[in-house]
Amino acid sequence: MAAMDVRRRNNITITGRADGPVVVLAHGFGCDQNMWRLTVPALAREHRVVLFDYVGCGGSDLSAWSRQRYSSLEGYARDVAEVCEGLDLERVTFVGHSVSAMVGVLAAQLVPDRIGALVMVAPSPCYIDEDGYRGGFTAADIDELLVSLESNYLGWSSAMAPVIMGNPERPKLGQELTNSFCATDPDIARVFARTTFLSDSRNDLKSVTVPTLVLECSQDVIAPREVGAYVHAAIPSSRLVTLAATGHCPQLSAPEATSQAVLDFLSALR
Repeated sequence: MAAMDVRRRNNITITGRADGPVVVLAHGFGCDQNMWRLTVPALAREHRVVLFDYVGCGGSDLSAWSRQRYSSLEGYARDVAEVCEGLDLERVTFVGHSVSAMVGVLAAQLVPDRIGALVMVAPSPCYIDEDGYRGGFTAADIDELLVSLESNYLGWSSAMAPVIMGNPERPKLGQELTNSFCATDPDIARVFARTTFLSDSRNDLKSVTVPTLVLECSQDVIAPREVGAYVHAAIPSSRLVTLAATGHCPQLSAPEATSQAVLDFLSALR
């Protein structure tokens, strides 16, 4: 796919030092690249920062969306691979928030020469509890969540976004996430939600051989700390950092701490 086609399809934005090491920032479910705006200035001082929207999200080309492709995480990983290929990026550090952390793992399998390191922000390889594994939700919890989302997406967004964001003493954060969720096409959001919350990428973690930062929050209803510990243990090349932050979106609730943790990791790569 031609570079300009990818730029338009995925609403790519490039900022920072033109000659700096490349950092690609990837958003999670119901969001877009705007979720990174508070971390970009710190990263852009010494790095070339690439932001994009997955097809179906934000300012992407919605006509490029297909239910078949985006009913699995592999479809989103192909977006990442095609962005890297279209811009001819090599050995980038891929920073994925939430479900995008696992998308990054899959993308590294597709284009290993183009992804040289991973940063997983509030990752979860599987959301459902099983014997010996705590994902944070029972199967019944996830079924109920999906039924509620599919029957009344806007109502679900208004109720759940503040819970996901946490930080109830800062209601503007919850409202921002609510607005982001509500701006997403409900039909596309339903598919993305099912793809996200029913995914199980635990076996894919063993494929990760690049340097990896696992960045978790001290309290997170979506990805509890047991999940961060699991991901860290499953990736021998990983480093686990726990932010003094609550909620599932530290790039918004604790942007300085998030940026500094990423910068410390990037500095160690040099």
